Amino acid sequence: MMKKSFFCMITLCVSLFVFAAENNGQNTANKKWPEKLPFGYGDIKLGMGVDEVKEILLKNREFGYRGDRDVSFSPLDNQILIETDASLAGFSFFDRCWFQFADGKLYIITINLNKEKIDHYSVFSKLCSKYGGPNKISPQKSQWKDDEVMMSLERPLALKYIDAKVFAERQDKANVQKSYSEQNRDTFLGGL
Repeated sequence: MMKKSFFCMITLCVSLFVFAAENNGQNTANKKWPEKLPFGYGDIKLGMGVDEVKEILLKNREFGYRGDRDVSFSPLDNQILIETDASLAGFSFFDRCWFQFADGKLYIITINLNKEKIDHYSVFSKLCSKYGGPNKISPQKSQWKDDEVMMSLERPLALKYIDAKVFAERQDKANVQKSYSEQNRDTFLGGL
């Protein structure tokens, strides 16, 4: 009986050792590398036109899109915004969603998730398992970034997909406009 218990214990230890070695990267043939960051959610991709996104939203009821009444236009900065409310669709994991367009192309997708149906930790864990650890992390958000996409999980529970190139261009334009405004302000104050 003692020999049988000892043999079982040795077999268990060897099995655990082999399992641990395979899962610690020593067996790289089966190792899963992080996936490339997605360029959007589902069929909706950054860079799409307004009409393309509307068509997809109409087909996918989980977003709660009701048609053109969910679309607004800002003539000052040539931006279109589609805002949807999926809280009325009882089956959706979404709450409110925003699709921001610059020059007719989608460049930011913001998806607020329904906190009653899914939690922050589950989403964070899944993103880490698919895309690796975030590039930046803070109490407010975790951010993954490559040359094309910035993806973030923000508190309390929102997913954001951003076209990194368009976002950088828009920030540069905003900084130039701000500098010009600051110069005008200084000129005005100097004339007092």
